[in-house]
Amino acid sequence: MSNPLSKLSRPLQKLRRPLKAAEKAANTVTFGATDAIGKIVRIVPRSRNTELMLLLFALGLNIYELIQIQLSVIQVMRSDVWQYFLPPAIGALAIHLLLRLRASEADPLLLPLTVALNGLGISEIYRLDLAKEHLTNPSLFAGKQVVWTCIAMVAAMLVIYFVKSHLFLRRFIYISMVLGVALLLSPALPIIGKTINGARLWIGIGGFTFQPGELAKIALTIFFAGYLVSRRESLSIVGRRILGVQLPRARELGPILVVWVASLGVLVFERDLGTSLLYFGLFLVMIYVATGRAIYVATGLGMFLTGALIAGRFMTYVSGRVNAWLDPLNPANYNAIGGSYQLAQGNFGLAHGSLLGSGLGGGLPQLVPLAESDFIFSSLGEELGLAGVFVLLLTYLLLVSRGLRIGFTHNDDFSKLLATGLSFVLALQTFIVVGGVTRVVPLTGLTTPFLAAGGSSLLANWIIVGLLLRISDSAGGNQRSVTL
Repeated sequence: MSNPLSKLSRPLQKLRRPLKAAEKAANTVTFGATDAIGKIVRIVPRSRNTELMLLLFALGLNIYELIQIQLSVIQVMRSDVWQYFLPPAIGALAIHLLLRLRASEADPLLLPLTVALNGLGISEIYRLDLAKEHLTNPSLFAGKQVVWTCIAMVAAMLVIYFVKSHLFLRRFIYISMVLGVALLLSPALPIIGKTINGARLWIGIGGFTFQPGELAKIALTIFFAGYLVSRRESLSIVGRRILGVQLPRARELGPILVVWVASLGVLVFERDLGTSLLYFGLFLVMIYVATGRAIYVATGLGMFLTGALIAGRFMTYVSGRVNAWLDPLNPANYNAIGGSYQLAQGNFGLAHGSLLGSGLGGGLPQLVPLAESDFIFSSLGEELGLAGVFVLLLTYLLLVSRGLRIGFTHNDDFSKLLATGLSFVLALQTFIVVGGVTRVVPLTGLTTPFLAAGGSSLLANWIIVGLLLRISDSAGGNQRSVTL
């Protein structure tokens, strides 16, 4: 007699086979999907996703600033707000896309920080333009700033795309020196050199003017980095001990003497204290990073101060700046041509801003001469207040710290010096401008990076950001091992 259970087991076995096949197919699909997701995650680095989120936040701030300014100044929203927002926004997103394709390991904070500063500058310049719309033939700058922003972004994209490795720049250090010196001295030429606001810093061809010294700082940074790497050992050798201090050998002081003479040449022939201080300070910081010897910094500062004191004694331009700095409310300084009127008005604006500011579009920054360029920091200080100024300075601090971090993560000395030098250029220029506006140091003719109106400065600083992005990409995984 047959077992009825055995009769039932046969059809169950037949059903089990297709179930196993279905289970196997499901497992294959699941593992395939998981593997595909893993590949997508590997293709799209986490840093680029972080950059995209921060970039969208920065662009959101930019459009908010423009709308707030329109509602505050003209009390209506106009469609022209998009012409000041969309071109830079498209340029920023294009750079982000290029970084995904060509520099996926680049620092994720540099681009959003730069876009936030650049957008705030365009917004404040646009605010100043709105205050002048009722005038006859007013000088408007916001449209030009948007155009220069797009040109500068394209220049940064070209750097990222064509510079496969920044190390090839080391082969052109002496060409960079010649190019930097030529750019620095070109405003002194008799035909193309132009004097604007008392300083001879521009070259003019037809109706086009440009400040070549802004590009010279990049070329000279490349030269300093390459030269100091090649001469690092000899510069570290000490000479005689005098009064307990180990002095460098006399022949090693040659480069400092050359840069010192060049800096004084800029001060004398181009009448610009800020540019002179910027280049000499850049060299001193880089030689200190290369050698670790503070004696070079002390010697260089002594030489610069001596030269500045002599220049202040015999050059009315320098002495006038110092007098305006020390006593801006003195009627003799306040009413003098090129005196302290601009500085005093800027300080009044900062005082009017108080702690929280008057709000974007709520102040009177147009009362300050050159509020869109030399004194844009005081314009923002009036409308954003002390709290906004702190946020602004912290943004610069974060931008510079990311650049220094890029240098710290590299193993080769040239990369360390180049990233440090490019970052310090931004830091020192910001300090000189902000210090001049707030009367920490005498006022100079430099512009606030990314904020002030001016195509030369914008172009040079975006190229610096492009180089830092390329350098950070070459550091690769080293950046992840550094504690933030």
